[in-house]
Amino acid sequence: MPQSLSPIIRIAKYTLTDEIRQRSFIVMFVICALFIFSVRSCYHGDYMVNGQEMDAVKIVIMVSKITFHMISLGVMFLAALLAMRVFRRDRDDGTQSCILSKPITRWQYVAGKILGLWILLISFMFILHCIIFLITSIKMNIVMPEYLIASLLCSFNLLFIIIAALLLSLMMPDIAAFLCVIGIGIVGLVADGVSAMSRSPMGQAMMQSHAQSDLSFWKIISILWPKLSGTQYFASSFIGSEGHELVSLYPLMNILIYSLVLGALLFLRFRNEDIV
Repeated sequence: MPQSLSPIIRIAKYTLTDEIRQRSFIVMFVICALFIFSVRSCYHGDYMVNGQEMDAVKIVIMVSKITFHMISLGVMFLAALLAMRVFRRDRDDGTQSCILSKPITRWQYVAGKILGLWILLISFMFILHCIIFLITSIKMNIVMPEYLIASLLCSFNLLFIIIAALLLSLMMPDIAAFLCVIGIGIVGLVADGVSAMSRSPMGQAMMQSHAQSDLSFWKIISILWPKLSGTQYFASSFIGSEGHELVSLYPLMNILIYSLVLGALLFLRFRNEDIV
């Protein structure tokens, strides 16, 4: 292993084990797992609506997509909660000064923190998605490997949230950094919703009374804003897909570019931090 990577791996391992030992994290995992098991009753072979039998496969895919989004949104919320307090907790208990007093550079410390949190949250989300995968495979005899592929694609949203929360936590109180990250997601969701509505015939009819400048503003926001919801939709499009859907890669590229830019800003910002 290259000498520069060894400290990063060690810090990532420490970060991962330190978060797992937190009682709050274990409680959240158990609650999420119990919630997932509670929806297993939705997976059965007979679906009747107004006395008519529905296609079980389509219903299972729809329920699986809804559960997929709920799990992903919950883990993204958890990612912001964990990332916002990492630097402060290490600084308060002296871990930060202890680590950086050794032959470990600041960029290695930050990279290790990002890697540790990312691996932890990817594993958390992937396990929950695997539970749904097993439920559909066992109860309905429907194997959806694309469900796990979609879970891995959502991991890029987690990377963006971790980096953004870490960067903002250096510039403002933890709770403010958390709220800003949540705000980024909400604004992006609203902008994507307005943009999608403006393309539909009904939406165009509804928006004729609104100023064109307002509509153009939301379209610009939809294009340039971090596309967390777009990446989520891109990932979920693989679930139940038969290969005929063409979904734009732009949301995924958008999140990757934002992650790289914010990551560079995070390294630069932490380089000027006072270590006490």
